[in-house]
Amino acid sequence: MEVSYGGVRIRVLRGDITRWEAPARPSAIVNPANSMMVMGGGVAGAIRRAGGPEVEEEARKHAPVPVGEAVATTAGRLPVDYVIHAPTMELPAMRTDVGKVREAMRAALRCAEGLGLKALAFPGLGTGVGGLSADEAARAMMEVLRDHVGAGTCLEVVDFVAFTGDLEEAFRRWAEELLR
Repeated sequence: MEVSYGGVRIRVLRGDITRWEAPARPSAIVNPANSMMVMGGGVAGAIRRAGGPEVEEEARKHAPVPVGEAVATTAGRLPVDYVIHAPTMELPAMRTDVGKVREAMRAALRCAEGLGLKALAFPGLGTGVGGLSADEAARAMMEVLRDHVGAGTCLEVVDFVAFTGDLEEAFRRWAEELLR
């Protein structure tokens, strides 16, 4: 599924974000991190395994990173230029909430702008150990993206990469409702 909003191509894809092929460069994927930058399980663990230990080693040098801020690191062996680590929780495996997901989304987008990125991919922020439903997270993420793009952006493509069917459906529903 693809929509155009404010000159930005927004796509909903199903798959593994660590295998995302950026349609433009420079590019990054977003890690829904914890403030300590420990990349244990979920998306963070998958990024560490696919990208290599250097991704976590570099991220840990920035810790603690508060919710509402984001840092970019090397992507290691991943097929992108950067990983943007945007905390959705303070400690590993904590529950999160919609407000923190909104803050993480804004921080990741600000970081992407600072890097001059053309392409960016998001997983479901807060939908794993964070405990949010796919629907809550997808709505919050699409609302923040809508506001960001409306203010102007260097991004050309923003992809939402869903690992599960329910997240894919939620991303699709909220993209169609909020970005048309």
